[in-house]
Amino acid sequence: MNPTVIQILASAIFIIAIIHTFSSVFFEKLAAKSLAHKDLYHLLGEVEVVFGFWALVLMLLMGLVASDYQVPIEYLETRNFNDCLFLFAIMVVSASKPILSFASSLVAAISRVVNKLFKLNLSASVYFMTLSLVPILGSVITGPAAMTLGALLLKDKVFSKTKNTKLMYWTLAVLFVNISISGGITNFTPPVLLVAHGWAWDNLYMFHHFGIKALIGILVNALIVTLMFNNHLPSTPIAQSKNDIPAFVIAVHLLFLISIVIFSHHPVLFMGLLLFFLGYTQAYAKFQSPLLLKQALMVSFFLGGLVVLGGLQEWWLQAVVHGMNEQWLFYGSVALTSIADNAAIAYLGSLVQGTTESFKYALVAGVLTGGGLTVIANAPNPAGAALLKEHFPNGAISAVSLLIAALIPTLVAILAFQLL
Repeated sequence: MNPTVIQILASAIFIIAIIHTFSSVFFEKLAAKSLAHKDLYHLLGEVEVVFGFWALVLMLLMGLVASDYQVPIEYLETRNFNDCLFLFAIMVVSASKPILSFASSLVAAISRVVNKLFKLNLSASVYFMTLSLVPILGSVITGPAAMTLGALLLKDKVFSKTKNTKLMYWTLAVLFVNISISGGITNFTPPVLLVAHGWAWDNLYMFHHFGIKALIGILVNALIVTLMFNNHLPSTPIAQSKNDIPAFVIAVHLLFLISIVIFSHHPVLFMGLLLFFLGYTQAYAKFQSPLLLKQALMVSFFLGGLVVLGGLQEWWLQAVVHGMNEQWLFYGSVALTSIADNAAIAYLGSLVQGTTESFKYALVAGVLTGGGLTVIANAPNPAGAALLKEHFPNGAISAVSLLIAALIPTLVAILAFQLL
């Protein structure tokens, strides 16, 4: 089927948006040098703005080409923005002070056990557990929640206390890769959820075929980066301080978090729960810190732009996926995921008819493996980038440096899914 003018236009803008994403550091440097246009350059350097901005350009051009601005409106109404709304809700709740306090206490307690068993220093134990336990929890509490928790814990213990750029990029890369591959432990993370029902993949099937391999990959990646930077980690001993947040406040926050996860596919319900949550935090304001509303909105805006632009790439993505055998499909999925959301690649691949089990495995394993290569490869990644980017040079994360740092942990994931 020949592509329409609008599809070709959408693909061209999609490529421009990807190039723009890799150029965020360039715009931040321009902002630092320019006085007259500092704010404009800074806006263009915000990774979270890129896809939303180019999605707006596409909608305007779509209406112009069609000579009817009802066309882009009708297109937008066919898009599913549930994940954008869910990401906003889960990020706000999981970044709240009581949840972070609970997660920090859990990581600290287990880190002390690891510290005694393996004779690591406490900072290394906390670092290892944050990059392994938190992503594993993501298979239950969802990737966006795990990303928010992991990024904020690392922000407090590592990023705010170091200027070591190499440490920061490796840490971010391992966090991205581990959260992506943790999606293979259960069947309700987005890349898997889109195909699991049609292929009859339940949680037992996922854990047997993907989960054990994912767990090994996560632990190996966390261990490698911990050993690499053991002597460079900031010394942050964890005091046995008393938690000043009442247990019932933490319990209520956890209840909101779990409820939003349970109703993650029903925006009317989880957005309603979010509104109740906002009211609850006002009632118990003394146990709260400022909610991450702005950051959550920006990340949701980014993902919304990706949904709009990605929805018109099917004409070439499905053709590429359809033309691959199982081996090429795995590596092709890894590569394609780096420039498009892994859930989109999984969905498009699932549309191919008459596929074998090995084809299905290669597709899903590939999109999980490639989910840490770039900020746009996996839906939770923009959340982590938004929370940690201020600590990087010029306040921007270099897409090239992130890609380079992610190569080794991605290779570990490849070996886990291909050899085990």
